Amino acid sequence: MNQNKVALKNFTEEELKEFMKTIGEKSFRGSQIYSWIYKGAKSFDDMNNIPKSLRDKLDEVSYIGNLEIELKLESKKDGTKKYLFLLNDENIIETVMMDYESRVTVCISNQVGCRMGCKFCASTIDGLLRNLEPWEILDQIIKIQEDTGKRVSNLVLMGSGEPLDNFENTKKFLKLVNDKNGLNIGYRHITLSTCGIAPKMRELADLEIPINLALSLHSPYDDKRQEIMPVAKAYPVKDIIDACKYYIKKTNRRVTFEYSLIKGVNDSEKDAEAICKLVKGILCHVNLIPINNVEERDFERPDKSYIYKFRDVLEKNNIPATVRISMGSDIGGACGQLRRKHK
Repeated sequence: MNQNKVALKNFTEEELKEFMKTIGEKSFRGSQIYSWIYKGAKSFDDMNNIPKSLRDKLDEVSYIGNLEIELKLESKKDGTKKYLFLLNDENIIETVMMDYESRVTVCISNQVGCRMGCKFCASTIDGLLRNLEPWEILDQIIKIQEDTGKRVSNLVLMGSGEPLDNFENTKKFLKLVNDKNGLNIGYRHITLSTCGIAPKMRELADLEIPINLALSLHSPYDDKRQEIMPVAKAYPVKDIIDACKYYIKKTNRRVTFEYSLIKGVNDSEKDAEAICKLVKGILCHVNLIPINNVEERDFERPDKSYIYKFRDVLEKNNIPATVRISMGSDIGGACGQLRRKHK
């Protein structure tokens, strides 16, 4: 593909109207094309109320931006679907759809791979290849809606990649996905998960958009957290907790602390008591995640008795806590199992 061409799916409606003016066209054409994009147009020839001369011009300077479904897997356990999407550069990203009775949630990827290095996560195994553009993040949702015929109501930015390491593209994606004439997914139905890049957490807070923030905590102790998550060497626990407090102050939204339970590493009652002291008085919720199998890693999930004992310590200290139900583990679609591939 010509690198000088622009992806129209990267534009808001207003930006598309302005783009039309830059190529010598009337701005209202931008609204028409924007409408076609969200009706699922795959090529300019699908846009039958656009003059052929303009379609030809658009073909010279732009492309719509379409991912291809390379493979779709469905869990025999719980019906979770995992999509492997083929990018224009032959790389493959993974996206998961969870169909609950009350909502359809999609877990989207933000980067091709990841450079954060978390020891329990498959996404980091081959490192980071590149950031996804806003349209590549957005189109995961569009293609799943087209494939299933179901409206996606909730989003979690918890697939491959660290959203705050791709901050500008994530910011633009959030604007696009919320647009009332686009997918119109409400900010309160979007959760962004971060491993704790404290300065970017503050920048996100300053945007004052009321999305939900989930922090991957995984240990209350700096030394142990650094063993599990190399990024913690740059951002100590105190810094990320302060950033969470700042986020709550700016957005008035509760923060979720994600805590992957690893057998013999961070699953003791002492760890649970330390978590209670750390988050006491913070508007928060703790989501306990028994780790899922990743074949290249040797971490194991704790026995159920340890998992629920850990939760009970939190609840006795008035810290709201839940144990995440693992979905899609038989198709490599559960938390920590998504990874990058190449065709």
